Amino acid sequence: MTGHPPGPLWTGRASNRAQWLLAGAGVACLALGIELAVDYAWTAGIIPLLMAVIGCLAVGLLVLFGTLAFVHVAVTVDSRAMEVRCGHIGLPRRTIPLSEVISAEFRPQITPQQWGGWGYRWRPDKGTAVVVRRGEGVELRLGDGKLFTVTVDDAENAVRVIRTHLRALAH
Repeated sequence: MTGHPPGPLWTGRASNRAQWLLAGAGVACLALGIELAVDYAWTAGIIPLLMAVIGCLAVGLLVLFGTLAFVHVAVTVDSRAMEVRCGHIGLPRRTIPLSEVISAEFRPQITPQQWGGWGYRWRPDKGTAVVVRRGEGVELRLGDGKLFTVTVDDAENAVRVIRTHLRALAH
């Protein structure tokens, strides 16, 4: 049927349960900020109290949402593109048309240190990566020479599917 998007040819996920510990720290900061706002009567004045409350709430929200976005990643490959969705609400999200992919490689050991940490990473000399855990992943070389790398389970099969479609696009 024309007009309907193609169905997925491959789907995969990767998770990092350790991120839940960091999310817990974010919740603790939020709870402290709320506790300070509700129960604490500082004798030093309202300005230090407001600064403490706002600081705890801001840090708590940043840590909570920053970590929950990278608890897991979902990757889908169809005949037109590879889509990467992070976290429970799917943000950040990146769609890479296969027409922009020069090559696909299986990488058995991707580490956060290679990309400067966990999460959605960008390095001007390398490209972009979504690293939610150490281990296997997919590395795409794009038409601009940059890499897009994502840690995902069953990455070897994802690379096979992508290579099959790259050959089909070449003909």
